[in-house]
Amino acid sequence: MGVVIRTAGEGDRELVVRLLDEAFQDDPVSSWVFPEEEYRRRTHHRLMAAFTDAVLADGRIDLTEDGAACALWLPVPADGQTGDESGEDHREGADDGPAQVREAVDPENERVELIARLTDGIHPSGRAHEYLWMIGVTPGRQGEGLGTALIESVLDRCDREELPAYLEASSARGRGLYERLGFEFTGRALDLPDGPRMWPMWREPRPPATA
Repeated sequence: MGVVIRTAGEGDRELVVRLLDEAFQDDPVSSWVFPEEEYRRRTHHRLMAAFTDAVLADGRIDLTEDGAACALWLPVPADGQTGDESGEDHREGADDGPAQVREAVDPENERVELIARLTDGIHPSGRAHEYLWMIGVTPGRQGEGLGTALIESVLDRCDREELPAYLEASSARGRGLYERLGFEFTGRALDLPDGPRMWPMWREPRPPATA
């Protein structure tokens, strides 16, 4: 049976925030942003809420019908200016975005702001593409192919529209999955200060299959 996917709306906000909070609690990057475990349990959801709101406003959230997995996508035009509020955007005048997110999420935590600025600094520009910002699968459902199904549904469209795709892998395991889907490491890793490595990955659209 195939995975049923729909586009999330405002009514799905709390579900998406909860899903992302659970899925990324022990992610290497989330653990770097919020190093103290108990504090992360109490605070991490605020960052996921900021991300969710940004993508609901300016991108698209794909959600499996059973609510077990979601993918957050932002369209990035050729000029590199998206419209999200996360700090990972590329709008003119968006320099205050990371600081605004930090103020809203965790004002004393400079890493909330720093992660946005660092990822923005390695984001490719010059070509329109789809940006897979985050993909989360509830811990009890990982390994069932839900994440792959979510990504492939967008990559199929990218191939039809001859549109590249981009993401940052936050773990070696994730990098392996994305490589199987056609993404390639850009060659410039992001090593977070005293923290984990992130792998920027780019995927060129694939030509249509011939009979």
